[in-house]
Amino acid sequence: MRKIWTGFIAVVVLSFIALIWVGTEIYQTQPPIPETVKVNGSNETIYTKKDIQDGQNVWESIGGMEVGSIWGHGSYVAPDWTADWIHKEAVYLLNYWAKKDFNTNYDSLDEENKAALKARLVKDIRTNTFNEKDQSITISKERKEAIEVNSAYYANIFSKGHEKYAIPEGALTDTDKLAKLNAFLFWTSWAASTERPNQDYTYTSNWPHEPLINNTITPDSQLWSGFSIILLLLFIGVLTYYYIRNHEKGEAVTNPSNDPLLDLKLVRSQKAVLKYFLVISLLIVLQVVLGIVTVHYTVEGQAFFGFNLSEYLPYSISRTWHTQLAVFWIAATWLATGLFLAPIISGKEMKYQVFGINFLFIALLIIVLGSMLGEWLGVHQFLDLTTNFFFGHQGYEYMDLGRFWQIFLGIGLILWVVMVGRHVLYGIRKKDDSKHLLSILLIAVVAIGMFFFSGLMYGENSSLPVINYWRWWLVHLWVEGFFEVFATVIIAYIFSRMKIISTKTAGKTAIASATIFLAGGIIGTLHHLYYSGTPVQAIALGATFSALEVVPLTLMGFEIRENWNLLKKNAWIQRYKWPIFFFIAVAFWNMVGAGVFGFLINPPIALYYIQGLNTTAVHAHTALFGVYGMLGMGFILICLRLYSNIAWNEKLVKNAFWFLNGGLVLMVVLSLLPVGIIQAYTSITKGYSFARDPELLYNPTVQTLKWMRMIGDIVFSLGIVCFCWFVVRTTINAIKQKS
Repeated sequence: MRKIWTGFIAVVVLSFIALIWVGTEIYQTQPPIPETVKVNGSNETIYTKKDIQDGQNVWESIGGMEVGSIWGHGSYVAPDWTADWIHKEAVYLLNYWAKKDFNTNYDSLDEENKAALKARLVKDIRTNTFNEKDQSITISKERKEAIEVNSAYYANIFSKGHEKYAIPEGALTDTDKLAKLNAFLFWTSWAASTERPNQDYTYTSNWPHEPLINNTITPDSQLWSGFSIILLLLFIGVLTYYYIRNHEKGEAVTNPSNDPLLDLKLVRSQKAVLKYFLVISLLIVLQVVLGIVTVHYTVEGQAFFGFNLSEYLPYSISRTWHTQLAVFWIAATWLATGLFLAPIISGKEMKYQVFGINFLFIALLIIVLGSMLGEWLGVHQFLDLTTNFFFGHQGYEYMDLGRFWQIFLGIGLILWVVMVGRHVLYGIRKKDDSKHLLSILLIAVVAIGMFFFSGLMYGENSSLPVINYWRWWLVHLWVEGFFEVFATVIIAYIFSRMKIISTKTAGKTAIASATIFLAGGIIGTLHHLYYSGTPVQAIALGATFSALEVVPLTLMGFEIRENWNLLKKNAWIQRYKWPIFFFIAVAFWNMVGAGVFGFLINPPIALYYIQGLNTTAVHAHTALFGVYGMLGMGFILICLRLYSNIAWNEKLVKNAFWFLNGGLVLMVVLSLLPVGIIQAYTSITKGYSFARDPELLYNPTVQTLKWMRMIGDIVFSLGIVCFCWFVVRTTINAIKQKS
């Protein structure tokens, strides 16, 4: 065990050293926010640093990443504002010079004159005019005119609305805020089109793809993409060899003829946990309803089957709540599972456990409802910018809730760590065979509480590269990292208590699995940051280690087979059939959603062209729900199975399982993936801005594919109804049974 623990500790320590090192580089080499943006040859100031920073806060207040995207991060209906600004500015300048020099538009020129004007454009746009002494940026007079035209265009969109962007009329009407919003949009485009000092690529490594200004993929992105694929193939071979050689070497266990957990002693705190499952069921239903509304905005823009719903529930809010509720209910499920299993782990119920469970339950309700109300008020501009930051809409996908609600949730997580951790620690002190398994569980529990606070590491006026760095610490490391370790250990612990595997073997397997996963997962966080104003180290390390994230997922077929074989061992295991079926679904979607569709967008050469397109939505749905959602549902079922001996409605849970999985497949195959492929081809051949343009997204073919998503959505929704109805009925019966 010493070697296994040494490997785990070494992987975690070295990985965080690398991740923090890249973080320091991000702080030091991020695109500068100038004190002033001045016009060449005059003292006229267009923007100030305060304008840009306030503009970022304005952008956050209207929904931020839930209204289009910046640098590829955000929602899919409205454009990527950075790419859109760059393209429109480039087209304006080319037409301006063409009319001035040749008295015609750019497209009417011959190839030689086009090349001359394009060279002039590239020099004007890509030349870095940032002055270190006075912290200013200088732009040409022609570019000033282009900025003014762009500013008027975007002010019109946000004040008068844009149906095809799902932006309602009056989204932002304050002229000062509109001007500052444009200042921020200009800065994001400047950073994405201006070369880094002493380099031949921009601050965003030439993202977005824009042929007019020679924004094309860099050699670094191509090189590290190839290297990541080579490493992927190499380590798949190594891990497969290791697995085949060692997976049968576990300690033999007695194959029990009766269920070892049938006479499990249950306590008051476990009954107190059951009400979480009722609320979680409501959150799941609400999340799916909001998902239906959100996706419908992509075909009608402002309406829901003719009703002007956006007047009350704009797209930015429906999508915010849809994504946020997904995180809420999945996290709540896992946390409730920890609270439910805690007394089983320790063999006793500790003081104030019921009080703590009830307190956390009330806190959860307050955070969910309070943050949702705050986001609605923020987007509708009822809050000033600072109040919005703390109580309204922070503007960052999966981290939309205001800072106050983040802190409140963090305090709740600390309480959860104490409540679960003390039971696990008590179990460790028994010094039996479960010591190592419970030790890695304790590490995961503490990490879940600790790493949530990474989301508090930036302030109201922090720059976009810094915010994205810490945001992905939370979204990737917290959810995909330590929650996944927690889930792996919990499943291993349950199976060891069933005597399906020995406790000693479960401990070794859990630590080894955590080591393998975190070896790629910690540094792999950087694959979200290739083109976010970050240095080339993010591309090199992110591409390399995100490929390693996929390696263990290639063995999920073995896990599926072994879980399936469990059901054939003894008749009593059929009691746990449906929790095991959901764990099998988790393994399948881990392989397909996280593995195949994750690697589809992981290499820099792929993400450069398809970041923020529907290919991202394919991965998001199949990984977030397919893996973490299915796992949460499996946890609910295992807790209910352990608590109650009442016979289940097999037909209802069976329908839930197959409708959920079938609906997810149809959703992807009939709609999301085909639309993503069409967008990807457009991005590669014409430029990124064209892939997000309404002309493409509202053409008949794409619209038909969007409508076809209804087939998968209906099947999936039936699964949600069946599952939630099953959970509500079973939970209520369980409460009555033990009352």
